[in-house]
Amino acid sequence: MPERRGVWLAVLLLGLALPWAAWADATLEVCYNYGCMAQAEVTFSEAQLQDLRGWLLMADGPAAERGILAQVLGQMYGWAGAQSPISVDRPGDFLDDGVYGAMDCIDHAETTTRFLHLLEDRGWLHFHRVAPIRRRTRWVVAQHFSAVVQQRQAEGEGPEFVMDTWFGEHGDPAVVLPLEDWLDGEGPNVS
Repeated sequence: MPERRGVWLAVLLLGLALPWAAWADATLEVCYNYGCMAQAEVTFSEAQLQDLRGWLLMADGPAAERGILAQVLGQMYGWAGAQSPISVDRPGDFLDDGVYGAMDCIDHAETTTRFLHLLEDRGWLHFHRVAPIRRRTRWVVAQHFSAVVQQRQAEGEGPEFVMDTWFGEHGDPAVVLPLEDWLDGEGPNVS
């Protein structure tokens, strides 16, 4: 009998600990100064994360989740910018050229993918999974990188979509495009 009580006590304690672990603050690193040459640690509070969770719970399908994810990523960048030099980042690579804290597409792709993994690891992405960072090459020397999500579906591979935060002002929602369109050069024009 004492062994059974010990097992039940362990199960009870684990059950009490799991919710706290799932709702704890989250710390990760954001990249900046081009090519992820510098990184800064940022922390999202439990309250901030619960706000994001609430937004994501409103998604009733893949398209809605992508739209909400675009907003969520913008919010995460805003909070990260309050704790790190990335708040100076401007669209593209030339409006903030040489400014400490500026981000190129590599910095954005890596940081956005880290943000997406945080959401995925907490079980908050219901219609997508995080896919590897993708690169497009145009005119041999022009390269661009972006974070990518893949739509979940019952059978086979679902379509992929870029979640590209490089195009907008710091804290703007991500630009969401079908991967194939993005690979063909789609996206806002940026100076």
